[in-house]
Amino acid sequence: MPSPFTVAMTGQSLIHRDIRICRDPGFLQIVEILKKADVAFTNFEGTILGRHGGSPMKGSYFGCSDPFVLDALKQTGFNTLALANNHAFDLGPPGILSTIEEVRTRGFLHAGIGLDRDHAAAPGAAAFGRRLVALVAMDAGPGPRNMYAENARYRRPAKPGVNQLDVTRIFEADDAVFNMLETIQATFQSSTLERANYAQPDDPPVLEDDREIDFYGTVFRRSNGNRRVITIDPDSASNQLTAIAKARSRGQFVIAYLHHHHWEPNWRDVPDWVRAFAHACIDAGACAFVSHGTPVLQPIEIYKRAPIFFGLGNFFFHTEKGETEWSSPDVWKSVVATCIFGPTGSLQIDLLPIVLGGEEQLEELDFHERHAPMVACGKTGAQIIDDLAERSAAFGTLIKRDGPLGRICVG
Repeated sequence: MPSPFTVAMTGQSLIHRDIRICRDPGFLQIVEILKKADVAFTNFEGTILGRHGGSPMKGSYFGCSDPFVLDALKQTGFNTLALANNHAFDLGPPGILSTIEEVRTRGFLHAGIGLDRDHAAAPGAAAFGRRLVALVAMDAGPGPRNMYAENARYRRPAKPGVNQLDVTRIFEADDAVFNMLETIQATFQSSTLERANYAQPDDPPVLEDDREIDFYGTVFRRSNGNRRVITIDPDSASNQLTAIAKARSRGQFVIAYLHHHHWEPNWRDVPDWVRAFAHACIDAGACAFVSHGTPVLQPIEIYKRAPIFFGLGNFFFHTEKGETEWSSPDVWKSVVATCIFGPTGSLQIDLLPIVLGGEEQLEELDFHERHAPMVACGKTGAQIIDDLAERSAAFGTLIKRDGPLGRICVG
């Protein structure tokens, strides 16, 4: 009988420091798990400053890494990287070129960025043992339009960039709010050309009808109530789902990956549009769906016997000294999810609780010194699993405790 196929998934890896020097047993236990898996997956949350150079495309949220971080990820046990995220274009097209070059040199299965849109959207594929694995990775923003890859067209050359899942945020507003916004624009004599100028380098949003206004870059729609709405462009979604379906038709084990920063007011909550799109990816043929962007752990769902990780939080999250924006303890807690796919269709997911920097650091303010994740096998680890189990139950997922682990079993 064929052996089970194991896929280990972690939170995102925003990595700037060389963690190969870390010999803490709590970290090495994680490394051992990743190295034993057939596929060990993370999102490389960054861009490489390599031989193609580049220059910062952002202000304070800019970040790039030296090539050695890829060696560190390799030594940690990872062999599969999603590259689509909000930092992938931080050095512009040169950073895209260097990242592709350095990742290829080290033999990672990768996807999510490319020389043009077709290249960025193409699934990465590789053989792991007897299994062919494909990765489809995309980013939904929000981000400037120029970070996304484009094909060549009339009087516009191709542009390297990120594979985009094109989504739009619209605020539905009742009459009182909508009329107030119109009054503000009238008071300041705002014009279409003014809004186009201030939208640069992007184009101003396209309005459907007179029930919508462009309020200085944000679309508001007259409605009966007040709420945020995220909509996915149907053509963009179709492109991603077609890539998944084609990979599955070739007999490949398909991992669908989404990065986004359209967070709910409570970061721990799963946006409805993400859940709907995750289901669509599984329906198209994905064997697993995983998402990052929200820097906290989110619930797990099993849909048609396929795991959906709505948010695995962080794995490496290297910050600068004095940076306190990410002080919530939830930012530093996560799990390593090892999915064991049996030859007869069974699925077991082992959830190992981890804390970035170790449990003893959670009450400290030394965020910049939390270099590596550690196994959380004490009270904190139990709390991580119990909390995840409670929130995942709302999605029909049963997580049982097995010693320090959480465990999901599907038939």
